[in-house]
Amino acid sequence: MFNNVPTLTHAQQQKAAEKIHELMAKGISSGEAIRIVADEIREAEAKQNAAQSEDE
Repeated sequence: MFNNVPTLTHAQQQKAAEKIHELMAKGISSGEAIRIVADEIREAEAKQNAAQSEDE
């Protein structure tokens, strides 16, 4: 279930939690909000890894 989930700092966790709460306030279910934020985190991590690979 937690495959491909990067380790987050406390500040990153706080930001993710805030984003989840914002989405829920807009009427999105908690599960869907978590999925959206997790997908965004994975995508950002993949972009960062790709950029690092290009620099090498």
